[in-house]
Amino acid sequence: MKPLRKIAFVINKEKDGASEVARELVAITRAAGVALKQTTRCPIPRGYLAGCDACCVVGGDGTLLGAAREAAREQVPLIGVNQGSLGFLTTFSADEARQLFAELLAGRFHVDHRAMLDCSTGPGLHDLALNDVLVKSQANSRIVRLEVCADGELVTTYTCDGLIFSTATGSTAYNLSAGGPIIHPDAGVIVMTPICPHTLSNRSIIFRQEVRLRVINRTQDCPLLVAMDGQLDLRVGMGSPIDICLSKLQLPLAHRDDYSHFAVVRTKLKWGGELVNKPN
Repeated sequence: MKPLRKIAFVINKEKDGASEVARELVAITRAAGVALKQTTRCPIPRGYLAGCDACCVVGGDGTLLGAAREAAREQVPLIGVNQGSLGFLTTFSADEARQLFAELLAGRFHVDHRAMLDCSTGPGLHDLALNDVLVKSQANSRIVRLEVCADGELVTTYTCDGLIFSTATGSTAYNLSAGGPIIHPDAGVIVMTPICPHTLSNRSIIFRQEVRLRVINRTQDCPLLVAMDGQLDLRVGMGSPIDICLSKLQLPLAHRDDYSHFAVVRTKLKWGGELVNKPN
């Protein structure tokens, strides 16, 4: 990466310590002579990242998700500084950010490109998701019958509480909680996981990169909710299909050069270490 000329900050002031960390990073940025802009709005508005070389998100994974769509559209790398509870996506701790920020401003960081989902519920009604798309009843107590087709071929009709369509990046989020598999983020796939299906043999399905999925509501008098990354809801007409595929846009996500996905998984999911004591 070339040295940054302009950086945007997205700050979740509701997170303890986020404002203080952001002030320190802003001071480092100004001392380096790098132009900056900052906002506390999340999701960030369209066009906010235009002309920026990177965006520093100070908050949790939810804050980063609120910047991901616009970052993918503008192809601006996101630098996530974790002030939340988990931090799968915001991979820099506050201490790491303080120590390394001058180097980050100099462009010394690695960029991964993460797959995004493109979801459409009708003409002009579509958006992107980094983690997942949730399809469920607008009424929380209703089960739904959802017909799913892949490339025009019927998969099955699910009777369930809803369906989660996840990227590999999002496989450790809602998908994992619903019993879905963990997928390495470099895998260009879509994971579909039913929520509490009434047929116990209904399990997650992993679809290839080029698949085009369609969901049709077969529930009478039950409008659907389509939630993008748990933040943005798309309207769905009673007879409107829901089309989901991998987007041509990918999210540039900044990491340290020594970043390890499995190290993050071990730490964040609290996977065990050695089962026996090593001999002295």
